[in-house]
Parts: sequence; C-alpha cells; structure tokens
Amino acid sequence: EVQFEPELFHNTIVCEKPNNHLNKFKGYMEHPDQTRTGFGCESLLLQGCTIRNTEMAVGIVIYAGHETKAMLNNSGPRYKRSKIERRMNIDIFFCIGILILMCLIGAVGHSIWSGTFEEHPPFDVPDADGSFLPSALGGFYMFLTMIILLQVLIPISLYVSIELVKLGQVFFLSNDLDLYDEETDLSIQCRALNITEDLGQIQYIFSDKTGTLTENKMVFRRCTIMGSEYSHQENAKRLETPKELDSDGEEWTQYQCLSFPARWAQDPATMRSQKGAQPLRRSQSAQVPIQGHYRQRSMGHRENSQPPVAFSSSIEKDVTPDKNLLTKVRDAALWLETLSDSRPAKASLSTTSSIADFFLALTICNSVMVSTTTEPRQRVTIKSSSKALGTSLEKIQQLFQKLKLPSLSQSFSSTAPSDTDLGESLGADMATTDSDERDDASVCSGGDSTDDGGYRSSMWDQGDILESGSGTSLEEALAAPAPDLARPEFCYEAESPDEAALVHAAHAYSFTLVSRTPEQVTVRLPQGTCLTFSLLCTLGFDSVRKRMSVVVRHPLTGEIVVYTKGADSVIMDLLEDPACVPDINMEKLRKIRARTQKHLDLYARDGLRTLCIAKKVVSEEDFQRWASFRREAEASLDNRDELLMETAQHLENQLTLLGATGIEDRLQEGVPDTIATLREAGIQLWVLTGDKQETAVNIAHSCRLLNQTDTVYTINTENQVR
Repeated sequence: EVQFEPELFHNTIVCEKPNNHLNKFKGYMEHPDQTRTGFGCESLLLQGCTIRNTEMAVGIVIYAGHETKAMLNNSGPRYKRSKIERRMNIDIFFCIGILILMCLIGAVGHSIWSGTFEEHPPFDVPDADGSFLPSALGGFYMFLTMIILLQVLIPISLYVSIELVKLGQVFFLSNDLDLYDEETDLSIQCRALNITEDLGQIQYIFSDKTGTLTENKMVFRRCTIMGSEYSHQENAKRLETPKELDSDGEEWTQYQCLSFPARWAQDPATMRSQKGAQPLRRSQSAQVPIQGHYRQRSMGHRENSQPPVAFSSSIEKDVTPDKNLLTKVRDAALWLETLSDSRPAKASLSTTSSIADFFLALTICNSVMVSTTTEPRQRVTIKSSSKALGTSLEKIQQLFQKLKLPSLSQSFSSTAPSDTDLGESLGADMATTDSDERDDASVCSGGDSTDDGGYRSSMWDQGDILESGSGTSLEEALAAPAPDLARPEFCYEAESPDEAALVHAAHAYSFTLVSRTPEQVTVRLPQGTCLTFSLLCTLGFDSVRKRMSVVVRHPLTGEIVVYTKGADSVIMDLLEDPACVPDINMEKLRKIRARTQKHLDLYARDGLRTLCIAKKVVSEEDFQRWASFRREAEASLDNRDELLMETAQHLENQLTLLGATGIEDRLQEGVPDTIATLREAGIQLWVLTGDKQETAVNIAHSCRLLNQTDTVYTINTENQVR
C-alpha cells in the first residue's frame, strides 16, 4: 500500500476563484512532468461534511477562512414581510405625515396668534432677566407640545395586537391535527412568525410533483425487454394494499432489524405456514411473528436504533417477480455461465443475452452504495493477540446455531423457481452476516481470477455444510460457511429513489449488487456466482443529457461495455440506425423499438415514470481515444462543462436498446381532496413535473387537478431546441 507523504508532494493545483456556488467547482492538478489531472465538484469536500464509505482520504485545503463556500453563503436569513405588514407600514407613515402636518399647523398658528398682541400675551411668564420668548421660538415649542399631545395618532398598540394575533395563529397551526404526521410523530413547525397571515391570502400555488404530491417511494411496477412486456400482475396486486398496511410492513421491517438474532428461533414449518397471510417478502422469509403487534406511534422513534436508510422502506424494497420473466432470468443466468473469454464481433439480439444485460444494467448503472444491516459505521480491527487458541464459548454457540438451523434455500440448478419469489428457487437472501464476511470486498473474494482481471466465485452454491450425524470436527465446522445463512441483507443508499427502485427490482430477480468501489462493482448472479466488473468511467445524470452511463469491463468476455439509462425521449434518438445492422436483424430491431415505444406510451398513460435501458460495446482503441479526450476535458478550466458534454455525447450514441421500466410513485393520502378544495376556494394551482406529457396528464387527472370534462390544450414543440 502506497503511503502519502506531504513532504514529497510537488504538484501544483489550479482552480477557480472563491465563490458561493456549492455545486460548481473545477480545476486541475499539474504534475511535475507537466501532465494534468482534472477534478470537479465531486472532489470538493465542503466544510461541515462527513465522509462515509471511505477507508482513507488524502486532501489539501483549497479555500480557508472567509473564502470557504460555507462562509460566502452565510449572509444571514432574508427578512420577509407579509402583505399586512407592508400595508400597516404604509398606514403608519400616513399617520406620521398627518401628525407632522397637524403639529406644523399648530406651531404656525401659535406664532401668528402671538404676533397679534402689541407687546406680549398677558399669560406669558417672563424669564429671570425679565425677557419673553420670541414668537419663532415659541412656535417651535408649540410644535413639540403638539407632538406630545397628538402622538396617539401613531398606533403603537397595533404592533402589539398584531403580534399577539400571530402568536395565536402559530398556536393553532402547531396544534392542527390535519397537519400532524403520525409516522414521524411531528406537527407542523412555523419558522417564520411574520408571514403566517399570508397563508390565507394565497392566490397561486406552484407545486412540484415528486415528493410533494407523491410519496417519493419509487416502486418497480413493470418492464419491457426486447419488445416483450412483463406486467408483474402479482406486484400490482401488492401495491393495491392499503397504505395503512404498508406502514405496518415498514414497522415490521424495523422490528426485524432490532430483533435480529431472534428471528431464527422459529420452526421452519411454522414459517411456511405464515406465507399465506401476506405476500412473501425477501426480508420476511424467515421472520418471527410479533405477538400482539399493533401500530404504535413510537415504533419509529427508538433511541438506540439506527436511522433508517433513505429509499429503503418495505414498499420500495419488496418486488414480486413476474412468473414468465422468472424462468427467462434463470436461463439468462445460466447463459452467462457459458460465456467464454472470446469476444464476439457483433452484439447479439437474442432474448436471453438481452435479459442478462438488462438486469446487469439495472444493477450496475447507478451510484448506489452498499452496506449491510449489521455492518458497523466504523472499521473495527481485531488484533491477532486477542484471538483465543482454544475453543471458546462463542465458537460453541456459533456451532450450535449452525447445527440447529435447517437449510432454507434450494439449489438453483435442481429446483425450478416458485411463484412467490426468485429468492427461494435461486437462493434466499437472509438478513444475517457472518463475522468473517462483514466486509463487502471479502464477500465475493477468493474466486477464480480471469485473464481480464475479473473474478468468478461460487461461494453460495456450497450446499449443506453440516448434517446430523456427520463426523465434522468443531474447528472444521466453524471454518466452513453456514449454508446460505451467511448472506447478508444489503442496505442500498442511493442519491435518488429511482436508482434504489431499480436495484431492488434486480435484487428481486437475484441479480444482487454486492459491493461498489471507485474501481469496481461486484454483482451476484442468481446461481450464486459473483462477477466483478472493472469500473472504467461513470457519466453521471444531469438535467441536460437526461441520462446516465457507466463504462465497465466485462469480467467474462473482456469487452468494454457502456450501460446507459435515461428518458425515453433521449435514449430513442441515440439508438443505432437499423439500416446499419445486417438485414437479418434490421426488421427485428425495428419491431423491438416499435413495441417498446408502444409499451412506453402505455406506461405513461398509467402514470408511471419511464426509463429506457441500453448498452453499447466499445473497442479497446476507441475507448482509449475517448478516455484521452475525456481527461483533457476534465483538466480544462475554460469551457469545461461544454467539453464534458461533448465527450459524453461522443460516447453515448449508436446504442442497442435493451428494454424499459415503469416505476410507480403513488399520490400521498388526501392529495386529490386537498387540490379539489383549493380549486373550490379559487386558488390557481400549477404542478411542475419533468415527466412525459402522457404521464403528466394522467397524474393531473389522478390528483383532481383536471376533471374528466375539462378541455386540455397541449402546447409543446415537435423538435428539441438545442
């Protein structure tokens, strides 16, 4: 392992001047040999951030003190004035003007009236020296006297009264049961005391769709692969479950994580009898029923429990596989085993290979980080001196756990998949982990190394290690992995819920994302084989390209493959021209695209979020040229974004369509009634969304933004403006 020594660091770092843009940063590091390495905002660690999933980091301070982005953005909150406050200020200035005018009139009148006397007014009292006040000075004193007398014109008590009214409004808002969230046990929080009254004066509402009107729980609903549509009817029935049951299922999953060791205490026959109660879930395949379980508000607020992982609720994680696709996935997994190191000259259009690539793309083409449910947040190193030489009490306990636990999985090659879950036919994913397999990197290590740097291991198809009456010694039993029980239940941490939904969908078909590092991605196939893909480059998603791509080296064929996912309006324009393919595949390719587009339109009319999946095989020479171009673009300070966009467009073309997915994001409870009430109140509501036109219209009807009798006018452009 190479250690970093600051004394030997002679590179020069060139970056942009300090600014307050948190998501923008560019620069390059110039080496002594004049070569440059570019970096962007993903390499910048902002003040106050916490590093995770990182063993070691070497950094250098770029901005310090008041030049940091956090300090440049720390300008203080902007004071907000409500409509009534602005109106009140105008009225008060008007009252002040009237007061000054009345005081001036009084002062001038006093001076004029005092001048009517020949000497001085008889009621004036002279000074000590016998002199009297001049008329002008007397008028000024009268002006001040009038201010004191007429100062009641300024409604100072109005401020106090309005503040008391605002406090009352905040009290009623905080205690409104309609604004209370049972899941988080929190009521509404009013952070701006001075604009509460504006809530009753709203005329226009601009609302986002995802996460505002919807639950932001992306659920894999259906898919199409090579023109064949898989409706996932069982999954649709599961999603029709009332939301109250979904919440109970989430609390059930939280209970599983808390009562982790006790979940194996139930008899297998009892577990099989529990399957008919509700749809089988991978995380519940060996769970213990909770005695007297009922929904409690405090279930999600245990002080000692770890915070839940984003986009990992039960409704998102549990996907019921399609029966027809299940069998084809098994054939595709077996087909992957037959691949040799030979590189085919042209991409195959067979359904089997496309299904394998489709699920590999779902697993790989993302930025999801992997951890296990029992994995600690910090690395724990056990010293060799602390290991006992003899048989300890903990080892005996581990042995008894292995002896009393029956095998809950069946061989992939000998048993056909069932109708409930692919995890039962191809190896169930059990939510436990062995102490020797805490690290994701070690889960799939120890396999046979291939010539291209990939790894293939078959550690999960070991079969039953321990049987009653066997003569296995204690040390051998402890050294051998437990049958299928060493599989950890992975937690996927994604930047967006769409990525998590696709990874969970692939996991439902036993294409499991095991680990991800900056250099490689490990995927476990249905039969237990682990494939480690070398991660060559990642082109992240942005709102301009509307797609994401990863460039990997296939561990079996050695090919450089580009997996791309994105909006169908973009991916369809980047596909390979059918005229450039052989005649035998040209007509087939056109039919596949036509059927896929038909399925996409169907998904959009059903209100589903659509994504297209595609791939491309790149030659070694073309990739090296593109990588050199990419490095130059990353090291550029001028027009860096334009150059990076150009490199991405140069790679993401001539793609081969694999299929498409439909993801459902259900409306939150009470949204249609709320929107209908707002419309009846005369409030104009605008919903902003980046979905397809058909999806947006469907959602508008679902949330009662549009009625069936409304006339819909569509304003769009035929050609994209570039």
